Amino acid sequence: MHPQPIIDLQHITLQRGDTTILRDVSWTVAPHTCAAIFGPNGSGKSTLTRVISGYMWPTSGDVHVLGQHYGEADLPALRHLIRVVQPGGQFDVEPTLTAYQVILTGFFATLGLYHQPTPAQHTQAEELLSRVGLTKLRDHPYQTLSNGEKVRSLIARALTGTPELLLLDEPTAGLDLLAREQVLATIQRLFDQHNPPTVILITHHVEELPPITSNILLLDQGAAAASGPPAQVLNSILLSKVYRCPITIRQSAGRFYAEVTPNSWSNLL
Repeated sequence: MHPQPIIDLQHITLQRGDTTILRDVSWTVAPHTCAAIFGPNGSGKSTLTRVISGYMWPTSGDVHVLGQHYGEADLPALRHLIRVVQPGGQFDVEPTLTAYQVILTGFFATLGLYHQPTPAQHTQAEELLSRVGLTKLRDHPYQTLSNGEKVRSLIARALTGTPELLLLDEPTAGLDLLAREQVLATIQRLFDQHNPPTVILITHHVEELPPITSNILLLDQGAAAASGPPAQVLNSILLSKVYRCPITIRQSAGRFYAEVTPNSWSNLL
């Protein structure tokens, strides 16, 4: 018997006025897997993420997350099991907190540390600090961390309390090569543990998908262009059509890379 999907979207359409942002999107994600919502800017990735996390309501269609049907579920209670990491978003933690204190705020869903953590919470925070490779920066103020270190501290913060679903909205955007690889290594490492959370990556770059990624939803102008395993979705013909430019996809060590040759540039302008 197949386990119940963590995410089950059926015919999701979302309209705002005369604009259709999502169009008849269906997708399922199995528990304890790493999946990705993938596509160009403006394809509907962030909107679909807000639907999954219960902050936007589709015009039509059915949303089931963690076995709960939106429209019947207690969303405030359900959100305790869903964590969203959105680096550079509208809200950020208090910059004077240390990396360790940033993680502790995750237990209380606050941007500052206003509560007294329990010994068990301190223990888990120390474990999470080590898991994301920031033990040496434990007492460094958040505002002095590099962008990549900030992202890893926010991932650790999101893992407090053992959530079942982790949504990572473009976690490597704007990072240099080393910082990007450190974040991807952090995501990959989550699946070395027993019963990892289901992780959903939102990105528009093929290179930002770690090898553990097993399920991709490819969006194109609000509609599902394809969904399935990476080898099926990440092919040159399909991505060239979605990104409106000639793309060659190559695979190495379980990862995928996109190439656009300079001899095609003149046709892009």
